[in-house]
Amino acid sequence: MFNKGEIIHHTRDALGSILVVDYRKHRVLTFNSVFEQSKIDRRFPYLPVHEYNRAMMLPAVFANPRHVTILGLGGGVMAGAFHHLYPECRIHAVELRQAVLDTAREFFDLPGSERLEVTIADARDALEKLPEASTDMILADLYNADRMSPAQAQKQFVDECTRVLTDDGWLVLNYHRTPDVEGAYFRRLKRHFAVLLGFRSKSNNTVVYASKQHFQSVHPKDPVLAELENRLPIDWRRLMAKVSRME
Repeated sequence: MFNKGEIIHHTRDALGSILVVDYRKHRVLTFNSVFEQSKIDRRFPYLPVHEYNRAMMLPAVFANPRHVTILGLGGGVMAGAFHHLYPECRIHAVELRQAVLDTAREFFDLPGSERLEVTIADARDALEKLPEASTDMILADLYNADRMSPAQAQKQFVDECTRVLTDDGWLVLNYHRTPDVEGAYFRRLKRHFAVLLGFRSKSNNTVVYASKQHFQSVHPKDPVLAELENRLPIDWRRLMAKVSRME
């Protein structure tokens, strides 16, 4: 996939390779030269490029989080976007691999801010240590070189996320496929969350949005979408049009 790009960084740790590839205006983080883990526009590193990353921002239409937890830092795309969008928001990212964090800092303009804390740990262990009702939004994007982490598909993971979220919190999952609405995992989501929405991306990922509270729907011409577009131009209106209820 990256035979036209330039590999500008390559390192290894116990879990394998970490490569940074520049191609035209973009910079890509990959673990195997096939799947893009993270992608930024080098001119605007806080701006998500992948559609599914942009879609993971959509709960910002309905919420003004004071604290966001990101499970799976990667190149820091989501951390950078929330840091840019919400000047008062505190962000806690969890990343399994120190070498990935080092790469994000050196090559992906990860903000060096006191508002951004990064923990090197397994996401499951980190979740268990977080206080109850301590974060307003959890974004889970747990992937290895070629597939989604099984941890993200476990009912216990949903339970822990629910415990850590505030009463009006949101859980956002980047899922490798659309969850079976008749399956045990989806039933567990329905048990804990009042509203479940989905977004099918161009890459066939499904972003699942789980909100603890019901909320007012947003009209395509709602001023909030234009205001968000001014702060972070990711085509909020088009993205919102692709969201549908899951039930």
